[in-house]
Amino acid sequence: MNNDIKILIVDDEEHIRELLKFNLEKNKYKVICADNGNDAVQLAASETPNLILLDLMLPGMDGYDVCKEIRKNSLTANIPVVMITAKGEEFDKILGLELGADDYITKPFSVRELVARVKAVLRRTNMKQEENKFAFGEIIIDFDKHQVKKNGEGVELTLKEFELLSILCRNKGRVMTREYLLDKIWGYEYVGETRTVDVHIRHLRKKIENDDKNPKYIQTVRGIGYRFNSGE
Repeated sequence: MNNDIKILIVDDEEHIRELLKFNLEKNKYKVICADNGNDAVQLAASETPNLILLDLMLPGMDGYDVCKEIRKNSLTANIPVVMITAKGEEFDKILGLELGADDYITKPFSVRELVARVKAVLRRTNMKQEENKFAFGEIIIDFDKHQVKKNGEGVELTLKEFELLSILCRNKGRVMTREYLLDKIWGYEYVGETRTVDVHIRHLRKKIENDDKNPKYIQTVRGIGYRFNSGE
C-alpha cells in the first residue's frame, strides 16, 4: 500500500512543494516537506522516508551537499534520492548521479512523469532490498542492516558470527572448508587456527538452530568443514 510509503520533498519554492505534495498524496503516498538543506538532512535522519525528492538549487546547503550528507549517515545512506533541478547540462546530471542520486529530472517537468519516476525508483529499491534478504525456516537475515531474526525476534550475533552465517548462506549447498572460512573471515593471522571456526559455529548453532546438538541448517562435513542447508 502506498499509504505506508513516506516521501520527503525538498524544494525552496512553495508552489513546487505544494504541487508535488498534492499529486503524491493523490497517489496515496505520505508526504513531508523541507524548504532548505539543513532541515532536509535532519528530517531524513528523524523520519527515514522511503524516497527523497531533492531540488539542487537550495539556499545555504545546496542539493549536492544534502545528498553527500545523506549518503554519509548510516541511517539514511540507502534512501533513494531523485534530484530535481532547472540545471539540465550533462555535467550536472553526472555529478548528481556520482554523488549517489538514483534518478534525475529537469524542470519544467510533467507531474505524471515525475510520479512515474518515483514509482520506478521505489520498485527498483524494493527489488534490491528483497535481494539482500535471505529467509530459511523461521530465520530471516537482512544483509544490509546486519540483522537476524528468528520467529520475529532479533538474534544477537557478533560480527564474526554474522559474517560466518552470511558466507554459509550465500554458498548454500556447497561445502566450505575450515581453512577457507578462516581465511575469508579472520585473515592470514589466524592461519592454522581452524578451531576458531569450530567454536564460532558452535555458538552460532546455539543461537539459530532449534536443536544445536542435531543441527538442521549448519551441517558438519566430517574432516572438511561445513555446509549450509536451508531445510527446503
